[in-house]
Amino acid sequence: MSWAGPEDIYLSTSLASYLDKKLLVLLRDGRKLMGILRSFDQFANAVLEGACERVIVGDLYCDIPLGLYVIRGENVVLIGELDLEREELPEHMTRVSTAEIKRAQKAEREASDLKGTMRKRMEFLDFD
Repeated sequence: MSWAGPEDIYLSTSLASYLDKKLLVLLRDGRKLMGILRSFDQFANAVLEGACERVIVGDLYCDIPLGLYVIRGENVVLIGELDLEREELPEHMTRVSTAEIKRAQKAEREASDLKGTMRKRMEFLDFD
């Protein structure tokens, strides 16, 4: 049996207050997951019920259903409770289908890649 250090106790008690509440979880890779926290352990591994991934591209968003989802604690950057009384997104945001958000993500990625390519081509010009 291993001894839990003070930091482990703080983590456990702070996550315990989120049990059975709807959370937003930000992961290291930038993904944003939402769901109801059903379980966790001392490593901040967590189980979300009714989980979905919220994908936002510009003014478009989509909640992609994931179902019951296990998150490895080392991938968690931030956990916060969602206020069910408040509107989650600004009014100008438009909900779209999964296919539409995937197309928007691809277009955004391609535009970013093109920008990076152009920057590399222009590196020989020293603007400093």
